[in-house]
Amino acid sequence: MAERPAPRPAAELRRTKIVATVGPATDQPGVLEGMMGAGLDVVRLNASHGTVEERRRRLRLVREAAAHTGRCVGVLLDLGGPKIRIECFRDGPVTLAEGATFTLDTQLDTRAGTAQAVGVAYKNLPRDVSAGDRLLLADGQIVLDVEHVEGSAIRTRVRVGGELSDRKGLNRQGGGISAPALSERDREDIQFAAAEGIDYVAVSFARDAGDIKHARELLHRAGGEARIVAKVERHEAIDNLAEIIDAADAVMVARGDLGVEMGYAEVTGLQKTIIHETRLRNKVVITATQMMESMIQNPVPTRAEVSDVANAVIDGTDAVMLSAESATGRYPVKAVEAMAQVIEGAEKYQLTHTRARQRMVEGMFKGTEEAIARAVMYTANHMKVRAIVALTESGATPLWMSRIRSDIPVYAFTRHEATRRRVTLYRGVYPVHFDVTGVADQSNALYRALFTRLLDLKLVKLRDLVILTKGDLSGVQGGTNCMQILRVMLD
Repeated sequence: MAERPAPRPAAELRRTKIVATVGPATDQPGVLEGMMGAGLDVVRLNASHGTVEERRRRLRLVREAAAHTGRCVGVLLDLGGPKIRIECFRDGPVTLAEGATFTLDTQLDTRAGTAQAVGVAYKNLPRDVSAGDRLLLADGQIVLDVEHVEGSAIRTRVRVGGELSDRKGLNRQGGGISAPALSERDREDIQFAAAEGIDYVAVSFARDAGDIKHARELLHRAGGEARIVAKVERHEAIDNLAEIIDAADAVMVARGDLGVEMGYAEVTGLQKTIIHETRLRNKVVITATQMMESMIQNPVPTRAEVSDVANAVIDGTDAVMLSAESATGRYPVKAVEAMAQVIEGAEKYQLTHTRARQRMVEGMFKGTEEAIARAVMYTANHMKVRAIVALTESGATPLWMSRIRSDIPVYAFTRHEATRRRVTLYRGVYPVHFDVTGVADQSNALYRALFTRLLDLKLVKLRDLVILTKGDLSGVQGGTNCMQILRVMLD
């Protein structure tokens, strides 16, 4: 395989990464290449739709496009989880009038829905709700008040009406649905993730740390090495936020169902809290859902959407995500282009990325890699350093560095393709192919090889200062124990 070029020169780098969902809109020839050229960093495969074979076909297209464009692109598989959905209507969409009665019945035929009643796919729903509960359909657009439960039937009265169509999602306001986070279909998709070398697996509707640990156990049992992303979208997840973050490798602020369960007025504050708490615990965070929703139909975002993306960037999110905008929208390439432009605009004005005093971390460091990373970033923020080069096997040291805000790029020099793809999600970290085991075990030879690579890629200039992190033993995971300040020279 041809060697993939590294990122653009440092002066042009965008720190916040872009995740985009693939789907029917990206199946057209040239679309994926266009999205990658526009700045796509990580592809999301949405397991809520389609079959495993369809995901395998799209994954193949993604990898072919990455090879063709010379981009290193990560892949995230988003498990469907226990999304509670109504069944289908006999004669197409119905309109629910405010004040009317409406029944949700788990025993009703799957295609027998009317304006009076509809089936529900989740059979245990009658046990999870009671009189006085409020149920929300179609992302909260329709609101039902539960009056009483009779066997398999939940009798409700319509508080907020509107048009309702097949297979819309259902939530209980305040949470409390007992469905497990991992379904049988999710288990099949975890097997797929392991077999295909997927980089990240997102657990939908996680309630607590146990759900994350269970997913990781299933993945490891299947031979997978993907990192686990916890999607925060349940009321219970907010109650258990700290333990979920600690158990996961990354967190996704899934604002759709989160807004339904917690109320839309809470979403902005919760988003900021989740981003802050995730970064505080040195984990990666993605902000998702309806970021540029209008671009499903329109070639430019609204000003409100621009502000939404920009605020997430300023708050410190590692990545922002496109869903239907790229999967089924009319302008998938323009959506990525617009998101990249908004990110770059926000980063120009971001007050917190400057070389100001960094917050001192309380307590003991978790290991040598964290200690080295903290020392590097403190030094880099107080010197005229052009770049930071981390010789890395797993990507752990660049991850620690990326938790401290800075406008100095961190280049993850690694021989491992999986590590290069993994760091595509880390804010301000960029993958570079470099096989340290192929360099003679002499400092001068290593420095010359590093400087030559940096200069060839136009990431630095002669006499620039760079900071290098490495281990005493080349090619050993977890061995970073050395920091050096070097001037780029070839003499």
